[in-house]
Amino acid sequence: MGFPTRRDQRNLSGIDGSGDPSYIKGRLAFDLKTGSESRKHIVPNDTAPLELLPLAYIRACKQAKRRSKVADSSGADLTGGSLLMRTLILRRLLRRHAIADDERFIGVFLPPTVAGVVTNMAMTLDRRVVVNLNYTVGSDVLNQCITRCGIKHVLTSRKFMEKMGFELDAEVVYLEDLRDKVTLLDKLTSAWSAFCTPADSLIRKLGLDQVKADDLLTVIFTSGSEDTPKGVMLSYGNVGHNVDAVQDAIHLSSDDVMVGVLPFFHSFGYTVTMWVVVTLEAKGIYHFSPLEAKQIGKLSQKHRATILVGTPTFLRNYLRRCSPEDFASLDVVIAGAEKLPSSLSDAFEERFGVRPSEGYGATELSPLVSVNIPAGRVLEKGVSMSKEGTVGKAVLGVSAKTVDLETGEDLPQGQRGMLLIKGGNVMQGYLNDPEKTAKVVRDGWYVTGDVAEIDEEGYIQITGRESRFSKIGGEMVPHIQIENVIAGILDADEDEGLLAAVTAVPDQRKGERLIVVHKSLQIEPSEICERLTAEGLPNLYVPSPDSFCEVDELPILGSGKLDLKGVRRIALERFGPTDD
Repeated sequence: MGFPTRRDQRNLSGIDGSGDPSYIKGRLAFDLKTGSESRKHIVPNDTAPLELLPLAYIRACKQAKRRSKVADSSGADLTGGSLLMRTLILRRLLRRHAIADDERFIGVFLPPTVAGVVTNMAMTLDRRVVVNLNYTVGSDVLNQCITRCGIKHVLTSRKFMEKMGFELDAEVVYLEDLRDKVTLLDKLTSAWSAFCTPADSLIRKLGLDQVKADDLLTVIFTSGSEDTPKGVMLSYGNVGHNVDAVQDAIHLSSDDVMVGVLPFFHSFGYTVTMWVVVTLEAKGIYHFSPLEAKQIGKLSQKHRATILVGTPTFLRNYLRRCSPEDFASLDVVIAGAEKLPSSLSDAFEERFGVRPSEGYGATELSPLVSVNIPAGRVLEKGVSMSKEGTVGKAVLGVSAKTVDLETGEDLPQGQRGMLLIKGGNVMQGYLNDPEKTAKVVRDGWYVTGDVAEIDEEGYIQITGRESRFSKIGGEMVPHIQIENVIAGILDADEDEGLLAAVTAVPDQRKGERLIVVHKSLQIEPSEICERLTAEGLPNLYVPSPDSFCEVDELPILGSGKLDLKGVRRIALERFGPTDD
C-alpha cells in the first residue's frame, strides 16, 4: 500500500521540550510520566512518506489491476490496470503531439472526472508541474494565474471549454483530438507496462526513481476569498505527508469508496479525493459539480460510497435533495472550509444515519491539519477521537500552537491566540512571491490567520479569523462571534444555510463600522440589535440598525466557502468609502 503508518518510528522526546502541551503533534504517543499509551501528549513524525506519490500510484494501480479503481457519472469505470494503461497512453500522446520537453508547468482545465484523474496522473508521471485551473473565477483572474506560472499549454476537453466559454492566454489542447492519434504501438506498449512490467522496472523506465520529496508537484491557487489568489507551491513530500495522515486517521481499505466532487483546483479535492484514492486501496467516484445533489446521490448509491467529504454548504444541499437510500452505505462524512453547525449534523444524521465530523485545513498546508475521527474508524474500542465544536486533533506529523495576537509569544493551552502550524505539510512558498511567503512562514511555522484555542486534550477550536476582526475603539471585535449570535436569534432551518454575514467598512470616527449583509429576514434589524445586547454582547459588538444590507443571495465561492471579499465589496458599495 502507498503510505503505511509508521507508529514504530516515532520518537518519545516529548512536546518540543517546552513542557507545554499546547504544542500538539501527531495522533498517538505515550504518556511522558507513566509510559502508557496516551492521547494527551503527542509526539511528532516529521519523516517523509515511505514512498513518493508517483511510485505509490503505480504500485496501487497494479495491486488493483482487475478491480474497479475510479468511476464517474458519465459511465466511465476503470480498473487499476486500465487507469494506469490510459495514463501511460496519454503521457505518450502529449509528449509526441503537444508538450515540449522543456515545459515545466502544465495547465489542466477539467472538472473532477475520470478524465481529470488520468490527465493529472499522465503529467505527473512525466514529471511536469500540474496546475489545475479554477473555472469558477473570471477570465482575468484565470489568465493572471496562467501568466504567473508561465503556462504554455492548457489541457481540457472541447465540451467543457464550450460550456465555460473562457478565452485562455495559452495554447489549448483538446484531449478528444488526441484519440485518433493513438497507435497500436501506444496501446501495446502501455498495456504491457501497466499489466506485465514489474512496478520497479516501470518506475526506473519513467525516471521516477529520480524524483525527490522536495521537488515541486503542483501549484494550487488560493480561493481568493480575502485577496488576489496566490500560487501555493506544494511538493511531492507535502502532499504525500497528507496522504499518509489521512490513512493514519481513517484507515482506508479496498472496501472504501470515496465520493470525489470537490474540484481538483481545490486543495482538498486535489489531495484527498484524488491522490488519496489513487495511491491507497480505496476507489474514487467522481461527479463534475458538487452542487448537483441528485446525481451525486445516484452515483453514491450505485457504487455504495462509504466516504463523503465536502463543505457544510454542500451537505445542506444533499440533505434537501438526496434520499436516505442514496447514502445508505456511508460511514464517514467529513466537512470543512466553514463551521459545521451541530444542527446540520443532527439533521444529516437523522436522515442518513451517519453524523458528519469536522476537519480543518488550508491550501498552504496541503491542506489537512486536523480532523475529528468518526467512531467507526477509531481502532481502539471505547476510545473517543472526536469532540464536537472543535476541528479535531492535529493529524500525523503536524504540530499546532497558539501565539499572542499582538506579541507573537507562545500561549499555554486553553488561551485564544493565532494558530500556527508546523510539519511536512507546510508549503514550499508562494510562487514568485518571497515577500508574502516570509509573512506567513516563520521559522518553519505557518501563520494560519485563524484565531483558535487548543485544549488540554489537543482538540483545536477555531474561534475566528484575524481578517474577520475589526478594531473598534481600540478593541478587537470578532465578526464570526456576532454572526453566530445572529444565527441563533434568527433560528433558521438548516435548509436556509447562512442568512447573514458580518463585515466592516472604514469609519472616520471609530476606525471601522460593522455591517451585516443578509438575505431576507423575518426579524427587523432593530430587534436583532436589541437581542444582541440582551445576549450579553458588548456595545462595540452590536451593529447599528442602519448598518444592515439586504441581498438576494450571499456570495459563495466555487469551493462552497463564503466569499468574504464579495461580502465586503457589497458593504463598501452600500456604505462607502471605496478605498479598499
